[in-house]
Amino acid sequence: MGFLKWFLRWSFKKGHHQNIAYDAFKPKLKDYQIPHDKQYLERVRDVFLFCCFTSLRYSDVRNLKRSDIKPDHIEVTTVKTADSLIIELNDHSKAILEKYKDVHFENHMALPVISNQKMNDYLKELGELAEINEPVRETYYKGNERINEVTPKYALLSTHAGRKTFICNALALGIPAPVVMKWTGHSDYKAIKPYIDIADDIRANAMNKFNQL
Repeated sequence: MGFLKWFLRWSFKKGHHQNIAYDAFKPKLKDYQIPHDKQYLERVRDVFLFCCFTSLRYSDVRNLKRSDIKPDHIEVTTVKTADSLIIELNDHSKAILEKYKDVHFENHMALPVISNQKMNDYLKELGELAEINEPVRETYYKGNERINEVTPKYALLSTHAGRKTFICNALALGIPAPVVMKWTGHSDYKAIKPYIDIADDIRANAMNKFNQL
C-alpha cells in the first residue's frame, strides 16, 4: 500500500493525473467477519487484541484475575520477571474486559485464555482466514549453512506478536520510551531500542506527508 501511494504521489507531481483521493484512503483491516462455524476464534482474537492494547505477555494475560482489574488500570505482577506493573486501560482494552465481565472462567480469570499452543495455532488459522498472507523471508543458520525460507505472514503469528505490536504502536504514536517501558516492565533501554528504530522510520515516512502540501 505504501509503495502504491508513493507511485501515485509521484505520478501526480509529474502531471499524469489529478486525482488525490488515494491519499485519504485507509483500508479497514479489522472488518473480517469470523465464520459462524469458527466462533472459537472470536475469543482468541479478543485475547490477542487485549495483549496488543496492554503489552501483556501470554503468561500475564493468562494469570490476569478479575481482582487485578481496577476502573482505569490493571495491576499485574509479571510471571516472567515478578515485576509489579500498573498498566492504564484505554477504550479498546476496556471494551474487551466489559465484553466478558459477566462470563465465568475458571480460577477467576478475567478473560477466556486457552493454552499457549492452542492459541498460537488458532491465531495462525485466524490470520490465514483474514488473508494476512504476505510472503516473509526468514534467514537462519544450521551450523555454517545459511537457510532462507519464505513463509506467509500468518504462519508467523503468535501470542508474543501482541506485545510487540503494543510497543511499536505506542512509540509510533509518540509516547515517550520511558513511559512505554513503565508499562512493559523493560528496565534495559537496549531491549526496546529496536522498536524505537522502527518507530523512527514510521515518523520519517509520516513527515513526508508535508511534502504534499
